Amino acid sequence: MSITLLWAVDVYGRVYSVSTAGRRWVRSDDALLELKRVSAGKDRCWGIGCDHHVYLNMIPHETPIRYKEETYENQRWNPVDGFTDTLLPTDRWPWSDVTGMNPQPFDSFRLPSRSWEWEGDWYVDHSCGGEPTQSGGWEYAVDFPANFSPDKKWNSCVRRRRWIRYRRYTAQGTWAKIPSAHPGKPPLPLCDISCGGWEMSDESGRYPQLWAVSQQGQVWFRDGIHPRVPEGTDWEEVEVPKEVSQLSLGPRDLLWTALWDGNLLVRAGLSLDSPTGTSWLEVESPQKEVETLHVSVGVSVVWVITKDYKVWFRRGVNSHNPCGSGWIGIVGEMMMLDVGLNDQVWAVGEDRGLYFRIGVTPSEPSGNGWIPVSAEWGSARDTVALRDGCELSRQPAEAFQGSALNCTNSNSELGPAQPVNSTSNTPVLEASDPSVVPLGGAPVASQEINDAPATPQTLIPASDSFINSLVSDRDKSSSNQQSSVPLEEEGQFSPAQIVLSPDAFGPGAPWSNVDLEGAEAARSTLAEGPRLSDGLGLDGAQGVGEEEGPVWAWISGGGCNVDAASQVSWLSATGPLVSSWSLTPVQSSAWSNQEPREEISKKPLERSNSVWVRKGTLRWWRDWKPQRWLDVAAALEQSTKSDGGKDSIFFIYYTQYDEKKYIHIFINEITALVPVARDCHYAFAVYTGYRTRQRSPLVLAAQTEKDMNDWLSLLSDVCCECRGIATPPSRQALWSTTSKGDIFAHEPSFSLEAATHTQSCDLMFWRQVPGHMRCVEANSLGVVWGIGWDGTAWVYSGHPGRQADLDAGGVHQQSDIRSMHVYENQRWNPMTGYTDRGLPTDRPMWSDESGLRECTKGNTQPPSPQWAWVSEWAVDHNVPGGTDKEGWQYAADFPVTFHGHKTLKDFVRRRRWTRKCQITLSGPWRPVPPIPLSDVSLMPCLAHSSMEQVPLWALSDKGDVLCRLGITPQNPAGSSWLHVGTDQPFKSIAIGGANQVWAIAKDGAVFYRGSVSPQNPAGECWYHIPSPSRQTLRQLSVGRTSVFAVDENGNLWYRQGLTPSYPQGSAWELISNNVTKVSVGPLDQVWMIADAMAGFPAEAPGAVCHRLGVGPMQPKGQRWDYGIGGGWEHISVRANSVEAPRTQQAPAAGPPSPRSLLPSRVNGAAASV
Repeated sequence: MSITLLWAVDVYGRVYSVSTAGRRWVRSDDALLELKRVSAGKDRCWGIGCDHHVYLNMIPHETPIRYKEETYENQRWNPVDGFTDTLLPTDRWPWSDVTGMNPQPFDSFRLPSRSWEWEGDWYVDHSCGGEPTQSGGWEYAVDFPANFSPDKKWNSCVRRRRWIRYRRYTAQGTWAKIPSAHPGKPPLPLCDISCGGWEMSDESGRYPQLWAVSQQGQVWFRDGIHPRVPEGTDWEEVEVPKEVSQLSLGPRDLLWTALWDGNLLVRAGLSLDSPTGTSWLEVESPQKEVETLHVSVGVSVVWVITKDYKVWFRRGVNSHNPCGSGWIGIVGEMMMLDVGLNDQVWAVGEDRGLYFRIGVTPSEPSGNGWIPVSAEWGSARDTVALRDGCELSRQPAEAFQGSALNCTNSNSELGPAQPVNSTSNTPVLEASDPSVVPLGGAPVASQEINDAPATPQTLIPASDSFINSLVSDRDKSSSNQQSSVPLEEEGQFSPAQIVLSPDAFGPGAPWSNVDLEGAEAARSTLAEGPRLSDGLGLDGAQGVGEEEGPVWAWISGGGCNVDAASQVSWLSATGPLVSSWSLTPVQSSAWSNQEPREEISKKPLERSNSVWVRKGTLRWWRDWKPQRWLDVAAALEQSTKSDGGKDSIFFIYYTQYDEKKYIHIFINEITALVPVARDCHYAFAVYTGYRTRQRSPLVLAAQTEKDMNDWLSLLSDVCCECRGIATPPSRQALWSTTSKGDIFAHEPSFSLEAATHTQSCDLMFWRQVPGHMRCVEANSLGVVWGIGWDGTAWVYSGHPGRQADLDAGGVHQQSDIRSMHVYENQRWNPMTGYTDRGLPTDRPMWSDESGLRECTKGNTQPPSPQWAWVSEWAVDHNVPGGTDKEGWQYAADFPVTFHGHKTLKDFVRRRRWTRKCQITLSGPWRPVPPIPLSDVSLMPCLAHSSMEQVPLWALSDKGDVLCRLGITPQNPAGSSWLHVGTDQPFKSIAIGGANQVWAIAKDGAVFYRGSVSPQNPAGECWYHIPSPSRQTLRQLSVGRTSVFAVDENGNLWYRQGLTPSYPQGSAWELISNNVTKVSVGPLDQVWMIADAMAGFPAEAPGAVCHRLGVGPMQPKGQRWDYGIGGGWEHISVRANSVEAPRTQQAPAAGPPSPRSLLPSRVNGAAASV
């Protein structure tokens, strides 16, 4: 890696740089230079001086910067004097440029600035086209302008020769002022500049561009910058719709600006052909009530700081979508930041310290924590990052009420904790290892404890950093004296105690989490030996001179070539701070000497007194007005009871109206953990029985996909542990999928299908199974098949009940491709024909298929952040009803049936645009090539049944009927496909008990396959079954003795009169509406996916429902029991053959006692969880 520089400016305007190969900050040689800010690029750094002029510092290089000036001497022949400089009035100038249009005598050439010098005098170029000539450099031609050649001919009436003079740039390594060619025109005074554009997408190695902002809010572009003219030539104004306060240009074609009104502008159309772009696009601030303060961009990332100093990351930014898709909050509070090479992030913290974002990679562009830039300053013992401030008090503070796990206010149901002194057994968190530096702070110096106070001291939060908000007040009068005393002379060391107080954070500060168990790790770390370091800098009021280290105001990493794997001395802290969403600084310290994080990510961090805990920072969607995302602290506590049982609680700490509150959920009450798509966050929903009934899950979001997966894995493992689930899904499991493609399974109990005391559907525990499917079907013999969104068939290889097989290699890589659609709508008018200007009552001109929701190509995103686009938007010609050559479908009006040809009565038209996205993950699934499928069905059977081969029927993506041969529990994938002839394509198929095969054609016709048996698996012929009156069926399911079907309008139908002698039945009977999918099991149990829940319009379509009262005498059932909802796509109960015992003892009368039936409490008051 080449040696590059990191640039920074302190509050006094002094400029510093540190090399990636060095260890110390180096101040600029010009002691009188004062800059407000700098912007670094490859081999150079630009700056704005306090005089509002622009300065340039070119990094010294072996190759000098030289520029060749040239002018042409032109002559014409006449009979008297021969060739002379007396030209005709219509000729070019005697001394001109190569075109002859502009006069260029010797005295017209001036040095651009004092940074240049002439290398010599003018001389004649004796070459022509690169070849030396003997004509004294003259080129001849018949006339101006014509083709010149070194050979003189009889008709050569004009000639020219080129004069050359070189000038050299002499200001490398120093700050040179950029001259103003036109004093009245330049954009002065300037307030911000940004360098970038050297890696334009269509030409690698492009020389940097320079953009600037004036104090009047205008935007300017520096023209004429190229390798031989590093200063550029002049300024060009770029029109903006609003006043701009600050801008940032990335290495390629990404330019964002911050506006005076707090929003942001994005420049579109940047390219080599159009370096100033074509148009502006406006993006709202991350928080509507808080304006944007600072923006910085990289190749495909955008970082923003709002005026409350919170940091935000923009998702989905690329050259095709420069505006991105959504904001993600980042832990930490910063004054400014800069995105450098390789999208690495540098920042100036609230404490005026410099920080670097660790963990920034192409797969994790937002990184996972901040560490200080600890380059040395002054003497060898002083570093810039370790600011001279204060030290911990010699007097320990007493423990405050509460703990890290029970941070409640005075009216909590747990009651206030009794104050105790420091000599009690109350757990206290000690100062961690000095190498663990909190965000905004510096390493902690261990001090001797002399006398303990009789009363607790007040904790003074100096900033939002972790330790600064926890340490006690120091003795200011003696801090300076004590800091100069070597620790070795103080004798025995006793680490200063730090305790957590909920009142110490201030009304607006987020919760900081402290491990009570981390005290032992801190003690053991300090016991290894003290280290000398400066204080925490709580005061921040001391005057900081040059001898004490700079107080930073600006940083620029555009010329610093580092990445996540770089080994840089001043970025290699001995104990790096990892302030990620999942870990606190104390936990990071405890992990520093443990096994790798991948091996313990699902293990308890610390164990003490039978309690272990995992903590981190998440975002919580507050579902009451005003609805918005809130930064919260999350903690998972698990304690071991005296009988060996474990009790786990999940805490969410938040602040409302300056009051600290919390929500807690018992782990044994959680019924599902579901990844959801919410505002482009890595979000997941936590369901309990009560929250399922209220249709209001607890929605949380993590900063990165890894953090979300870590939380989901940890919570799921704990939930399974408390329920005694330690194996993959059993053979009788219920399977379901969400609209995002996530797979879930439920282990049924005897009470699920019992006639009395049936288990409530909202209390079912669904656990996620790795993989991604559109639908999953199974039977009780352990055969499980799934179909992806791209039609690929998959067979489950987890081997239910045999965990060893799964661990031995049952996990495979799985990919899925899905198409996203938007519709372009137009209406015809007599003046312009078809146009995108519709009537006020029309649907949006870009919408979904229903026309009820506006969907444009710009705002349509993949189903979740795990998906990635793999194609561009294109017109889809494969649309039901057909299209014309341009993909349009026509109709008389919205909404009616569309057709693919235009008639005189067609006043509206639409066409579908499609774009493909792909997801890649790992799961216990093996593909079944080579035919893409649209539907699949396995024959349900009872648990004690046995058969040589398991019947499976399927439909290809073209509607062909297929029968799979050779399927057994030992070979669930089968051996081959058998094609079953039909006279039209089908769209749904199902096989029930006794080899009953039913199917629905694409036109809605229903068919029954006769004579299907183990000896004749394909059957003989199709029997047509009449459909319900004026209804078109789309999906059906066949159980042991019953058939249910769903029509296009969402109505559920039951087939009457099914008997062994007449398996086709006699008539259809309407059961209910609001149904999208139905599944009938081997016990004739009926489950369905409901389209919507009455009374809950905000919930996403798709809820799991169970039909109650189904029995031999009542096969249609009586009513529905609604369960988990919000985005469910498919359910299969065809593997559940668990029957309730024939005789059951009635339970004793009395109210229910399980704690899960009681509502949780929030700070002592009943709350919905």
